[in-house]
Amino acid sequence: MLILLPPSETKRPGGSGDPLRVGELAFAGLAPQRAAAVGALEELAKDPGEMARVLKLSARQLGEVDTNAAVSASPTMPAIDRFTGVLFDALDAQTLGADARAWMGEHVAIQTALLGPVGALDQIPAFRFSAGQRLPGLAPLKRHWAEATTAELAGRGPVLDMRSEAYRALGPVPAGAEQAYVRVVNGEGRALNHFNKQTKGVFARALALAGERFASLDELVDWADGAGFTVSRDGDEIVLGEASSIPEAKIFAIEPAGR
Repeated sequence: MLILLPPSETKRPGGSGDPLRVGELAFAGLAPQRAAAVGALEELAKDPGEMARVLKLSARQLGEVDTNAAVSASPTMPAIDRFTGVLFDALDAQTLGADARAWMGEHVAIQTALLGPVGALDQIPAFRFSAGQRLPGLAPLKRHWAEATTAELAGRGPVLDMRSEAYRALGPVPAGAEQAYVRVVNGEGRALNHFNKQTKGVFARALALAGERFASLDELVDWADGAGFTVSRDGDEIVLGEASSIPEAKIFAIEPAGR
């Protein structure tokens, strides 16, 4: 099973890992696309004013130019620890035990605009670049990533897609694969924004703590219902009730599955 998460614009700085090696990341067939995107970002960083314009950086964000200029040389950390923001704060990967983190390394990928999908434990640097932006000298991101990423996602088992629409477009799940998009709603059935991200983070954490290996999405839905989530399957969607409706203690006390 593969769980696809969106990235966040905010990232934790620093790291203790070696500099980026695009050939060592998950989905190794994307190495050429990764190298091209990183090269284009570094080239743009040579003109700070132009980078600020292209990436729409405010005066307070100009330090991101230096971050991008050093993307190939700066220290790295696991992707699941690099990203911050509502979803990743709820997931709180740094507090997970070794077994849960290993499960995430096996089953979770984060879709990025710069590196394509990366494994949860892939070592990545800090950078500033997101879907909807474009790098001079590089094809539009959908053209740059979509076909190659779809090929890399083939045969990955059932896919649980938590990505936002902009990032789904960069790596469509192959046609015919068992897949479901996660939609978060409140008690009135309305889609949410803040709680959408929070609930996805809580759900991903619960999955990691449980350590299950689901053979199908129906198995996952049955597990989630038993774990206390308000959940249903509607065709190619899995509908989750917002996390605030679920007692926090119940979510974070899920016992790891036997191995």
